[in-house]
Amino acid sequence: MSTVAKAGGIAASLIVVGVLAAYLIVGVEPTDQRPGLWLVGGRVTEPVTDWSFTEDYQEILVQTRSPYLLPHSVTTYCTLFEGDLYLFSAYYQGGTFPDERGWNRNVMRDPRVRLKIGDQLFDQTVSHVTDADTRADVHASFEAKYPEWSSPGLENVHILLVGD
Repeated sequence: MSTVAKAGGIAASLIVVGVLAAYLIVGVEPTDQRPGLWLVGGRVTEPVTDWSFTEDYQEILVQTRSPYLLPHSVTTYCTLFEGDLYLFSAYYQGGTFPDERGWNRNVMRDPRVRLKIGDQLFDQTVSHVTDADTRADVHASFEAKYPEWSSPGLENVHILLVGD
């Protein structure tokens, strides 16, 4: 192998390492419909006993653990109901939960998530809500918080309860 080829290989490797290091430092956060990787911010380590501050946020970020070891993050909506924080995933085209969304598959496989609300990070777990009465009440809470939102119907809205 020539010296020029070796130098080119080393330079390419350094560029890749540099880009990865930059991503680790600044994160690759999702925007609207584009998923992301790492979330960055100030990590909150004490347990959250009052999620009412989330009512000030229209959109939050959720980082899940993918099976290929890279984080997968998305934007989603949240609502507060009876003191608990809920996330939702709407399947506008229909489909089977959790098959239609990568982040849903991830949380069903590993419920540990990282939420970014404002500039703060919260390490939590989530669970899929299946109780019909709770689903209906939380869905109504989503509709009240997001009056401009056009729900695809309760059967196509999948609700996740945030716990620690």
